[in-house]
Amino acid sequence: MSLQGKVALVTGGSRGIGRAVCLRLAAMGAHVYINYVSRPEAAQETLKIIEDAGGSAQIICFDIGDGEQVAASLKGIIADAGSLDILVNNAGITRDGLIARMKEQDWDAVLSTNLKGAFLCAKAASKAMMKKRWGRIINISSVIGFSGNGGQANYAAAKAGLVGLAKSLAREYASREITVNCVAPGYIKTDMTEAMDEAAQQKIQSEIPLGSLGTVEDVAAAVGFLAGDDARYITGQTIHVNGGMYM
Repeated sequence: MSLQGKVALVTGGSRGIGRAVCLRLAAMGAHVYINYVSRPEAAQETLKIIEDAGGSAQIICFDIGDGEQVAASLKGIIADAGSLDILVNNAGITRDGLIARMKEQDWDAVLSTNLKGAFLCAKAASKAMMKKRWGRIINISSVIGFSGNGGQANYAAAKAGLVGLAKSLAREYASREITVNCVAPGYIKTDMTEAMDEAAQQKIQSEIPLGSLGTVEDVAAAVGFLAGDDARYITGQTIHVNGGMYM
């Protein structure tokens, strides 16, 4: 499961699931680029945790929804590191609201970041991967992309779209030994879920067969597996990390 000598980019890597993924890949030996677009202090904290543990990482700021920024930033990574072997499309936002009241700009913002951003990053990263004839692209989807959720039509559409994107890219890139897969988390302990009141948390837990919320480390473990050689024959698939709440 070693990723020694590999170069990874994790979008939205400064906190939450993204931070856990950065830590996992760095612990496995990869040199990790931590992408962020706001909250530089969180990105610095992620970098410090990795370096204090003996890992190797750098911070890179760019908006994944901006094609010019993505192209320039990934070109810079490849020039600096010599390759880009692993891409984790994790960055995402929410703009919740019932569809009858949802503003068009809120729909566009979520689709631009959560889905278009993954397309732009995969397109730019695949050039180096195809040249090397090895690569891992991993999209962080969501249980919401499979089950749907009232008030989150934009988020559900984007997360479902990541699955279709992964399947199509898996077919396109298979001949170059590039695998493309998804990890779909369920309810995970994050700042957002911690802010929920006790009753809401209890209700969610009652719907999860394993009886508890997952951790960011649970998600990172699935990403780490897909990034390694043990997953070389897995492509176009989704690993559900949700405690059994969706089967």
